[in-house]
Amino acid sequence: MNPHTGTRTATKPKDEPPTLDRTTFGHRLRSARKRFGWTLAQLAERSGVSITTISRAERGQLALGYENFTALGRALEMDMNAMFAGAGVKPAQLDGPVVTRAGKGVVYRGLSIAYEFLGTTAAGKQMSPIVGTVHARRIHGPEDFVRHAGEEFAYVLSGEIEVHFDNGEVLHMARGDSLYFDSRLGHAYISVSRQLARIVGMTIGESRHMQSAREGEARKAPAPAKPAAPKTVKAKAPASRKGRKGA
Repeated sequence: MNPHTGTRTATKPKDEPPTLDRTTFGHRLRSARKRFGWTLAQLAERSGVSITTISRAERGQLALGYENFTALGRALEMDMNAMFAGAGVKPAQLDGPVVTRAGKGVVYRGLSIAYEFLGTTAAGKQMSPIVGTVHARRIHGPEDFVRHAGEEFAYVLSGEIEVHFDNGEVLHMARGDSLYFDSRLGHAYISVSRQLARIVGMTIGESRHMQSAREGEARKAPAPAKPAAPKTVKAKAPASRKGRKGA
């Protein structure tokens, strides 16, 4: 209650998950870049993310999509958990079970999905589990498709979604449906139900099986033909002269 106005002050619901706002995320991104002593141009070169995008993200003016923040995390050698851990929380190495209580994941609103990151106190873990609310309603263009190394899993908790792939394939998924795919293929999620769909998602880096398959394909590829070595023509030795007759 406000003693001056007699009105009740708004309070944050207890069960609302902590949110990582754009400004806080931008500060973390900038601090990580400065630790390496890199300019925006140097980070852009190493990550493949444009200078403008990085600059706007650092100033809290832009929400990054999954592809961009994973590319920046790899370039900065920054664990995803450190990037999205709650305020004042320092991730530690995984040496026992990690529990994330209901509604206590850290939420970051991306371009098409609001990600609730789970298990953010465990550093260096192989999987990145999330609960996602898909707020995108349509595909605007090729820039909406996300690509990243590894494999991805999605399970629909509520509502309905469409998963669009850049090869033209579209999959309709309802509650209880799941999907597993190679995340190097461009993909985009949209909600098609009246209420925004919620999913459980999991990404993992490139598996040994995928690495072996890729390396095997590289080995099977025919080696480029080597240019034929120029032929050397040996000069014929001059015929030996018979001994001259005496005078």
